[in-house]
Amino acid sequence: MTQPTPGGLSGSQHGIITGQNGAVHMESTTTAGRILRGIEFARPDGGAPLLLDLYLPVADPARRTGAPHPAVVHFHGGGWRTGERSSLGPTVDGFGLSPIEQLVDAGFVVASADYRLTDTVTFPAQLHDAKAAVRWLRTHAAAYNVDPGRIYAWGDSAGGHLASLVGLTGGSAAFTDDGGTDPADSVAAVVAWYPPTDLVRMGAQARPDAVARADDPGSREALLIGAQPADAPDKARAASPLAYVHAGAPPFLLIHGTADRFVPAAQSAGLAGALEDAGAAVELLLLDGADHMWATPDGSSAAAETATAATLDFLRRQSEH
Repeated sequence: MTQPTPGGLSGSQHGIITGQNGAVHMESTTTAGRILRGIEFARPDGGAPLLLDLYLPVADPARRTGAPHPAVVHFHGGGWRTGERSSLGPTVDGFGLSPIEQLVDAGFVVASADYRLTDTVTFPAQLHDAKAAVRWLRTHAAAYNVDPGRIYAWGDSAGGHLASLVGLTGGSAAFTDDGGTDPADSVAAVVAWYPPTDLVRMGAQARPDAVARADDPGSREALLIGAQPADAPDKARAASPLAYVHAGAPPFLLIHGTADRFVPAAQSAGLAGALEDAGAAVELLLLDGADHMWATPDGSSAAAETATAATLDFLRRQSEH
């Protein structure tokens, strides 16, 4: 597995450029290609702008001239209450594997997007924001040489929850601001690392050594829906990807550690089973002994490397369809 220089920004060149609508963002270069940082893609309710970082591959002479790139929209983790775009969490970032840059090296455009956190709004605002990022990329596909039919969603933890919802509710009227349908927010496949998928059962599935449980007072899940999941099962269900499984779902890759103390592995297994029962394509990879963010007792990056390699392989295969 090819590994770019950790972090990718050491020795990079930087410049400030003005993008569409006058938005100012930072441009830098890495071993993988160019990064356009801080592009505004939405301004919900006229408030603070939501930004994304856009990673563009370098030109590859071996590719067909002018052939558009497949693309991935990435959503960060952090329990919907913290985290930042272009990060996969402190543990994964600390391994220096640079999964985003590995995707760019493989020829993918990657857009890593903000979404509003639970200190300001509750669900479904976060899903509205995630869908807005997909719509922005599809709307600007020609400008960045993106194939609008090969846009995929990927997220870790809370971001995996949002990526799963994006995949399962694409084109649906259920989560559009105006109540209409909008196929521009659809994605062709989903990768989710250790995602919450069933907020109704999540607390009961927690490991005995769990660091956090969905049913704890003030849990991340409670902050997301504005109520304790046990006290508001309808809200918990409405925020659960499991509730939106259908036969026409895009292909899924779900990756989870069996020793996850934050999001039980049963969350990925349950969604995988439901997708399979519905006749949708799904792959489930359980990494034995891995905790959240691919932490392992020996401190190695082996689980993170396996998850990254599986993600690259899955998205490559999807992009070849």
